[in-house]
Amino acid sequence: MTNSSNRSQGLYRSEFEHDACGIGFVASLKGEKSHDIIENALTMLTCMEHRGGTGFDVRSGDGAGVLIQIPHSFFAEEAKDLGFTLPEAGDYGVGMVFFPAEESLREQSRAIFNENAAKLGLSVLGYRVVPKDNSPLGEASLNSEPQIEQVFIQRPDDLTQQELERKLYVLRNYTIHKVAEEVEGVGKQFYIISMSTRTIAYKGQLTTAQVREYYLDLQNEKVVSGLAMFHSRFSTNTFPEWRLAQPFRYLSHNGEINTVKGNINWMRAREELLETANFTIEELEMIHPVCDRSMSDSSNLDMVIELLVLSGRPLAQVMMMVVPEAWQTQDDMDPDKRAFYEYYSCIMEPWDGPASISFTDGNVIGATLDRNGLRPSRYLVTKDGMLVMGSETGALCVDQSSVVEKGRLQPGKIFIADLEQGRIISDDEVKSNIAKSQPYAQWIAENKIVLEDLPAVEKPQVQFGCLKTFQKQLQTETGGNEKEEAEGRKRY
Repeated sequence: MTNSSNRSQGLYRSEFEHDACGIGFVASLKGEKSHDIIENALTMLTCMEHRGGTGFDVRSGDGAGVLIQIPHSFFAEEAKDLGFTLPEAGDYGVGMVFFPAEESLREQSRAIFNENAAKLGLSVLGYRVVPKDNSPLGEASLNSEPQIEQVFIQRPDDLTQQELERKLYVLRNYTIHKVAEEVEGVGKQFYIISMSTRTIAYKGQLTTAQVREYYLDLQNEKVVSGLAMFHSRFSTNTFPEWRLAQPFRYLSHNGEINTVKGNINWMRAREELLETANFTIEELEMIHPVCDRSMSDSSNLDMVIELLVLSGRPLAQVMMMVVPEAWQTQDDMDPDKRAFYEYYSCIMEPWDGPASISFTDGNVIGATLDRNGLRPSRYLVTKDGMLVMGSETGALCVDQSSVVEKGRLQPGKIFIADLEQGRIISDDEVKSNIAKSQPYAQWIAENKIVLEDLPAVEKPQVQFGCLKTFQKQLQTETGGNEKEEAEGRKRY
């Protein structure tokens, strides 16, 4: 949650920010979509008010939100009332956009978005102003409140759903950069908080209870989802912003990334070397820079996870890459898993710090705990297949006679709930399958170079021509006098 901006005001230093947020999710292992999933998540979120910060008045929150699967039937009805027709689920993407409140800035930003969509071969079906009730908001939240709209984008016939996901990723990043560059006075007022064919985020500079009150969509019984991931933000000595609320596009994060400056610097250094079959060179240039120093540590981690996933890696593998367990001194670790971590340590440095992370791509949902293990994460499963995970236990009242499984995350461990398979995949199974998917040990043996193993280099004895010329010149000027020659070397 640490705001990694280099700005300082008085004694305030952004790099010293810390937090202790509330996170969690509710999901149906059967993949059944219902409004109850969303209601249960919002109830848990409200119970984590003590983990959320507020401003000078208690009605201005540090930030809170929920991420759900796209409620297709609901949006189809809404689109029809607005005069356009949505295609089948998965054949369109939905963007949740924070537009500037000022109309002129808003329309300039919208024009750039539409232009960029056309440039990428995408058709904008229409916009929808998100219904809201801002009466519960405090002064600070109201003063920075954006105009919130949803934009619907159709999938071209020549693109698969996953290819559309990548196009939407390019469109979102490129538009955010272009609007900031070209719309004078817009500052941070324009931001696209989510844009996907699978998920959508409802969040803002809100308290936990205000999320349900503010977003009227979340009160509608027709809004259903098979999963709901939530977050309550607490950040000491920070300036809350609507765009910094969580969840982000893939994760909710409780903790700090202590290595964030180095992580961002390394990502910036790699940008010119990035290459993948899933993005053209032009598209890669459009998404640069991948990370944004004005955003939080959690946001930058999310940006890296998103790039790695859309480049073709499974979400679980990406989480193992960016938040690895402590493998260097684990001599009894499975050789294949150890080889995986060693291989990727040469490619991606860990995003290290005390962290508990919930994550989802809309098909799977899971959680991981960093190797320090200093953030709690507990979960349970009921007889009817409801999975509940949170940084608090007891945040949702559950009949204990219906609970078939309970557990908590261990340091460095991960678990995945695959809603298509309808089961929880354990840490051992997840990591074993990923570690054995490629010959990592062979790649290390064939390609890794250890500096200590290189032969020692003898001190070169060659004198360069320019040095010989200089010495001859000194000898000529001093007439061979060694003392004057030595003083001449000092002068030069």
